[in-house]
Formats: sequence, structure tokens, C-alpha cells
Amino acid sequence: MKILIDADGCPVVDITVEIARAKNIPCIIFCDTAHHFERSGAVTITVSKGADSVDFALVNKAESGDIVVTQDFGLAAMCLARGAIPISQNGMVYNDNNINGLLMQRHMAKKIRMSGGRLSGPAKRTKEQDAEFSAQLNEIIDKLGGGK
Repeated sequence: MKILIDADGCPVVDITVEIARAKNIPCIIFCDTAHHFERSGAVTITVSKGADSVDFALVNKAESGDIVVTQDFGLAAMCLARGAIPISQNGMVYNDNNINGLLMQRHMAKKIRMSGGRLSGPAKRTKEQDAEFSAQLNEIIDKLGGGK
């Protein structure tokens, strides 16, 4: 088991690396050249900037039983197909029961934006969201028998 982080725009990189380090689980951060992440206790893989370049690099490293931290529904779907366990920055675990609905939401939002519509962005991140993410990540690791 390893933890893979889709780090571009991810507010829980530090929390994830801290948990991985505490549980002695390998952690890999993926970003493109527009961002730079170096964290003690994690390996950083930087790929060329481009549409979905980080997503493809990450999914190619994902294996069954790995944990993937991402807010990208498309990447989550690809990781599920590889047997990985994707989790959002808010602690939602993506699975076969919710991924199709989430992909449909993404599709509808894109249609609205392409037709000139506007959607509100996410609310300011709270400490409660960080706590929920931490709790869910630790629960997944414990269920998988990972860590020390």
C-alpha cells in the first residue's frame, strides 16, 4: 500500500503526508511544472504541464490497494478501475455506488459553463473538513491493515 496525492489544488497535502509518515506508508505527491511540492517523508513526481498530465502519471502508478487523494472525479473513476481507493479532500470515499452520479454532476457543470453559465466556487475550507478528511484517511488505512 502507498498513498498517491493529486497535489495540484489539493488543500490536504500536508495532512496526508503527516499521516503517511506517522504510519510508515510510502507517499507520492504528483504535480505539474506550474506547481512545486517538496515535503519531508514524501517523494514528489513532477510532470510536464498539460491537460490531465498529472492524472495520467498518477493512475499509471496506482495499484490495487493504494489510496489516492484527489478531488477529480475522472481520476477517481480511473483509480477505481485499477483497484485503488480514491478519497476526496473532504473525506468522501469514491466507490462504484457514487462515481457515476459524480461524473454526471461534472458533465452537467461543464455544459452549464460552456453555455455561458456560472457556478459558485467552493466555500472557504474549514478545520472540520480537515478533521473529517484525517478521520476517513486513518479509517481506510486501518481497514487495509496498513501502518505500523
